[in-house]
Amino acid sequence: MQEGRPKILYLDVCTLCRPFDDQNIMRTRLETDAYYLILQAVQNGQYQMVASPVHREEINAIADMQERHELLALLKKYSKEAKGDIRKMKARAEHLHAQTFGVADAAHIAFAEATADYFISCDDRLLKKCRRHGVEVVAVSPVEFVSSEDVL
Repeated sequence: MQEGRPKILYLDVCTLCRPFDDQNIMRTRLETDAYYLILQAVQNGQYQMVASPVHREEINAIADMQERHELLALLKKYSKEAKGDIRKMKARAEHLHAQTFGVADAAHIAFAEATADYFISCDDRLLKKCRRHGVEVVAVSPVEFVSSEDVL
């Protein structure tokens, strides 16, 4: 992470979708609250959020039209395009996929490694896999992120 610039966050789609999940489940509610704290910090300029073509592809596959529209509008308003060497990111995604990461997860991780300081996900299995395989980006849940960064 470079000094003097806001930290860059890559939120996966399950995190972006958290507000649309059943809020009667305590864990979901906590992750949703953490997500909103992160989004507020992005709006305030404390952090930057990046999005990749993988985000748009996954979001465009969401059946609920209102959810899909809101997520695409959110990305357009608050995120910058994840830029980098596409060939390197593709090769990295293929390598991760060969290590049992799902195709979309591998692509998200490859973009996050190339463009962000943090990869934020609500998927426990994915986060454990990231730690086990030593991905080159800090992989945390939204709750872990707001706690470690003191986001209030």
